[in-house]
Amino acid sequence: MNTQEFIRQKKRHKKWVMVTAYDTPTAEILDAAGVDFVLVGDSVGMVVLGYPTTTGVTMDEMIHHAKAVRRGTRRAKLIGDLPLSGITKGAAHALESAQRFIEEARCDAVKLEWGRKTPEILRKLVRYKIPVMGHVGLTPQTVDPKSGFKVRGKSAESALTIFKQAHFFEKHGAFAVLLECIPGPLSRVITKTLKVPTIGIGAGRFCDGQVLVFHDLVGLFTRFKPLHVKRYAEGRLIFEKAVSRFSKEVKNGKFPDKRHSFQMDPKEFSRWERLL
Repeated sequence: MNTQEFIRQKKRHKKWVMVTAYDTPTAEILDAAGVDFVLVGDSVGMVVLGYPTTTGVTMDEMIHHAKAVRRGTRRAKLIGDLPLSGITKGAAHALESAQRFIEEARCDAVKLEWGRKTPEILRKLVRYKIPVMGHVGLTPQTVDPKSGFKVRGKSAESALTIFKQAHFFEKHGAFAVLLECIPGPLSRVITKTLKVPTIGIGAGRFCDGQVLVFHDLVGLFTRFKPLHVKRYAEGRLIFEKAVSRFSKEVKNGKFPDKRHSFQMDPKEFSRWERLL
């Protein structure tokens, strides 16, 4: 992960595409579709594992899914999302977690959400040459249950805080910064003033790239639909219809038919009957 190369590509106005994946088949789809980054997000907790939030995801779960995604990723860069459970004990703990992503799951980089311990963690990871993608704005790992998943940076003061956090990530070695759920005018200024690329999710069209959760993008996660999500398919309906057809054909005796059944030579079948 060469930061200078990302800076050069940004100057050439390259647009980056990032999508989440949590298993091998999805990773193969994303790789074939030409995405630049595949993110093994802690969003796996909500869209795959059924947790109410992302905060309950463990490092072992993240590594399990990251390994599966690596097996399906050949071309795109693979990013491991450091979960809350992987950084709570401080910089040394976060380094161990990041190294697991790099060594066990063969990720190319890690993503780090902004939090109270971020400065020390970021410095530690960069010192040990772990490529880091920063994450500012709405940071689900530290969401206040009272305020919920709302847009950040709408006041002048909070916008300034996010601006400073993004620049802190760049100054201390991040190769890119993810901007989540912030006003478009703010993301435009951040993108313009950073040398490294910005990847937006709910941050408007002025970012250098965009990311969506796969299950949102293809309509598999339907518990709720954020404003910034555009569904490019109704995956849940497609799969429900397919399974319903299968169920109906099993019950009415249409499946399996001769085309989907193995046959035996009649002579061999007769010989087998005589052997009984």
